[in-house]
Amino acid sequence: MPGPFTLAQIASQLGGRVVGDRQILIRQVGSLAQAGGGQIAFLSDARHRSGLSATRASAVVLGPEAEASTALPRIVHDNPYAYFARVSQLFNPVTAQPAGVHPAAIVSPSARLGARVSIGAGCVIGDGAAVGDDTCLYPRVVVYHGCRIGARGIVHSGAVIGADGFGIANEGGRWLKIPQIGGVSIGDDVEIGANTTIDRGTMDDTVVEDGVKLDNQIQIGHNCRIGAHTAMAGCVAVAGSADIGSHCSIGAGALILGHLSICDHVNVSADTVISRSIRKPGTYTGMFPFDDNESWARNTAVVRQLAKLADRVRALEKRAQGQGGGDG
Repeated sequence: MPGPFTLAQIASQLGGRVVGDRQILIRQVGSLAQAGGGQIAFLSDARHRSGLSATRASAVVLGPEAEASTALPRIVHDNPYAYFARVSQLFNPVTAQPAGVHPAAIVSPSARLGARVSIGAGCVIGDGAAVGDDTCLYPRVVVYHGCRIGARGIVHSGAVIGADGFGIANEGGRWLKIPQIGGVSIGDDVEIGANTTIDRGTMDDTVVEDGVKLDNQIQIGHNCRIGAHTAMAGCVAVAGSADIGSHCSIGAGALILGHLSICDHVNVSADTVISRSIRKPGTYTGMFPFDDNESWARNTAVVRQLAKLADRVRALEKRAQGQGGGDG
């Protein structure tokens, strides 16, 4: 384990402003509630500020607005949560498997592997697939033929990259399979969680751009595009041909219907169903009970007008009050 480091040494590497004892030694990170001597904790949410008085941490990371809330040695930074993440990385470098291909992995002779890749036991790399430099595939990852993963990627166990998209056509009550001849193109610095699946495109590639972070058990349908530095929490499902912008965050269990567009800088709350395109940045939240489709569509149309109806009711109430006052 790296360290220990003084607060001054941490700040010299990561920035931030030290207040208090600059030479106190830090050996590890910890939470406000559980940290002890030699550990550094953080405060990024004002709701947890009361925990500062009880913490046994040797130092804390916090924002300028909370600087005076404790006498502990501290590092002040505008983004204490991100700063704490970097401090944690300093003490706990990401541990990957040893570079190389595990004897129990299967790699096609036509696959292309970059420098210092790590392919775990049980992985399968298909014909013509490519894995970029410094990328780590944990055990039992499957990368189908013709799919590409960029540099410095992390793919956790059980992930499947490039299985067929759900392309079927109905003919006389029977389903015909549509060959899925596209691939999956994944950019650099992407992390893909355990048991997440990214389907190959029908004709063009499914695209996951640089810096995307996908949690466990996510489904990305065929021909989707996930914009750079977007993050998705567990169990999100994205139907085929959805186009999601950059720097978005999608909460756990959210559903995004197919053939929709979501612009950059959109936050979707957990369990929200996105059923139409979003063209304005912001946070979107909503759940609605299921019903037969005709009733659901009619009720949804009414719900969307409730704010306008409320405004009209208030206006009528004011008008009635004004008329009542005049009668006196």
